[in-house]
Amino acid sequence: MTCELKSRERQQALDGFDADQALPHGDVARLAAWAEETATGDRADLAWEPSPRVWAALSVGPRECPGARRCPQGEHCFAERARAAAAAADVVVVNTHLYGLHLASGGGVLPDHEIVVIDEAHQLEDTISATSGLELTAGRFTALARAVRAIVDDEQLVADLDGSGDRLRTALAEHTGRRLRGPLDPELSGALTLARTRVERVIEALRAIDDDRSTDVAARKQRALKAAGSLADDLAGALVVPSSDVAWVEGDERAVTLKVAPIDVGQVLRASLWARTTAVLTSATIPIGLPARIGLDPGTYDELDVGSPFDYEEQALLYCAAGLPDPRSEAFDAATHEELAALIEAAGGRTLALFTSYRAMHAALDALRPRIAHPLLVQDDLPKPLLIERFATDPATCLFATMGFWQGIDVPGPSLNLVTIDRIPFPRPDEPLLQARREQARADAFRIVDLPRATTLLAQGAGRLIRSRRDRGVVAVLDPRLATNQRYRWDIIRALPPMRRTRDRAEAERFLRALDTPADRR
Repeated sequence: MTCELKSRERQQALDGFDADQALPHGDVARLAAWAEETATGDRADLAWEPSPRVWAALSVGPRECPGARRCPQGEHCFAERARAAAAAADVVVVNTHLYGLHLASGGGVLPDHEIVVIDEAHQLEDTISATSGLELTAGRFTALARAVRAIVDDEQLVADLDGSGDRLRTALAEHTGRRLRGPLDPELSGALTLARTRVERVIEALRAIDDDRSTDVAARKQRALKAAGSLADDLAGALVVPSSDVAWVEGDERAVTLKVAPIDVGQVLRASLWARTTAVLTSATIPIGLPARIGLDPGTYDELDVGSPFDYEEQALLYCAAGLPDPRSEAFDAATHEELAALIEAAGGRTLALFTSYRAMHAALDALRPRIAHPLLVQDDLPKPLLIERFATDPATCLFATMGFWQGIDVPGPSLNLVTIDRIPFPRPDEPLLQARREQARADAFRIVDLPRATTLLAQGAGRLIRSRRDRGVVAVLDPRLATNQRYRWDIIRALPPMRRTRDRAEAERFLRALDTPADRR
């Protein structure tokens, strides 16, 4: 959520962005105007998609928020309004990421509660890793410099903050896409050490401000102190990364990020959740070994399989393109495009095409736009809720998307008869957090780390098809390894819904063409 900006304060808030050439001022002003009109401040309510840098500059996370009483926007803050409503409610619904931040903050985000129900529990391990770690960007220094400039008359102090952000960005750029192992190189270590010294100097300057000057000054001081303290803590954490954590750098030269996350979240959850709160974890795809990975010891939990309300064998067909080339070959892309064209034509549009990479998605789009008469939507065309709405309301439309759409998409009815999946979604071998987990698992790495993740994600993708008892259609996996690899194919197939199976594309096309899809079927 973003803080609400009242008219008399809006220009003052925007003036701080004029000097920041890294942020498009027009987007900032557009967001500020929206903040005066929206009832929720929720990013999902936007009719357009702001850049991550602009949203990060205008939004405040729990590590920087000083609370309603100490913030100059506390009376108008959307997050505080939501928090007040939650405190008065019997049932509170939040996403798992926010709940992870609640645990990481020591319980300071959400009201006290006795029971928590965690849906999509297969994502819990990754969510807690993300929310229990830290992220350092140059933008955090820029944001702190703005907050300090508003109440401290010391241009050199502010300039030093901005300079530390620039130096950190330069030092991190040398490591983009890499895991940081062992002692940090002198340039990065020096940038972090200098930044920490300068932030501590800022904290001293802020503490010296007279709180009695005005309520507004006191509030701005507290907000800046909270942000500075959080940044100082994260700088210290980045300088000395314990063996239980992994550090890496991702992004590009304009938005590079240093991340540190725990390798094993079990200890975090034992202390912050399992020992304090009764929890119910639900998912249609609980991967093998999940309890151990999230810190649930044998005998401390119960498992229950409640089955499915759907008749998958009657409603769905699983087609595996066994005759396609190996996904690692140069011929694979062209062959998958031929398969997609034929299947989409047989389905009359009505297709959710899922890809394991942006490259594969855009290659398919470039190849199929001239050949497919049906409208093609791409995941970056609109904010996700609006994109799904448009796809759901036009049955002839196809939607091409990557990993963010493999889960949590619910489109029952005639708009979706075909889900295609380009490859078995094995994680990248160089993904730093998983790489560290593989090292811990040693010889069992594929069985413990890679296969459960690929199996769960493939099952989630396939699960986008049948969302009601009336739905029917085809899940097409274009990776021939699902039909040919004896090492793991049955592990994956057993995790999928129990659909009828075929390797014959003609059978899949007949199934699609025979579907009765009247407009009122939903």
